[in-house]
Amino acid sequence: MIEIIPAIDLIEGKCVRLTQGDYGQKKIYNEHPLEVAMQFEDAGLKRLHLVDLDGAKARKVVNWKVLESIASKTSLHIDFGGGVQSDDDLRVVFESGAKQVTGGSIAVKNPELFTHWLQTYGGDKIILGADAKNEKIAVSGWEEGTTLWVYDFVEEYVEKGVKYTISTDVAKDGLLQGPSFDLYKNLQDKCPDLNIIASGGISGIGDVEKLAEMNICGVIIGKAIYENRISLPELMRFSS
Repeated sequence: MIEIIPAIDLIEGKCVRLTQGDYGQKKIYNEHPLEVAMQFEDAGLKRLHLVDLDGAKARKVVNWKVLESIASKTSLHIDFGGGVQSDDDLRVVFESGAKQVTGGSIAVKNPELFTHWLQTYGGDKIILGADAKNEKIAVSGWEEGTTLWVYDFVEEYVEKGVKYTISTDVAKDGLLQGPSFDLYKNLQDKCPDLNIIASGGISGIGDVEKLAEMNICGVIIGKAIYENRISLPELMRFSS
């Protein structure tokens, strides 16, 4: 059964969505992220993907107080990403209530530290963020491209102990035109034991059904919920 993971993206403590990672294309959905998280919990969802977009830009965790608020006032299993660049960042995030932490830019720019975290905390707590543009890794809130081929990048970390990856096709994100099924199929072929969490581009319940048929581990859904393309009751049949 595919895990349904609603997303809350944070800028200045507010729940927002970007289009294709462009901070200039920002839409505020709710000034109180805790309210949104509680709606997800009330609908029976168990997970939350919380992204600190300010942190991704600043290269340090910024919105940890929002994490602390949601973690202390709901029972949601939170994975947190955005700006986790140092041991102090990681400590703050875990102490603030995150159950898992996603590292993307750090895995590219400081592989020794990311590998150390994997060895210290284990592959169940440290998620590899593998966001791609034209199948090449993109970092720092997607503002920087690299020459790293996404499949080789992920495979190397699987060999070091990664069990989960969240992979977003930047070109698809926020457009509500469907996710990058090919990206996930190729990742599955390359790393058959990896738990892949799909993210970006979900346009409707049909996309979720197709990912479930592909035996994708989880799916992160943001804009499709906020724009009423998918209702929370529709998602409940996946969470039994």
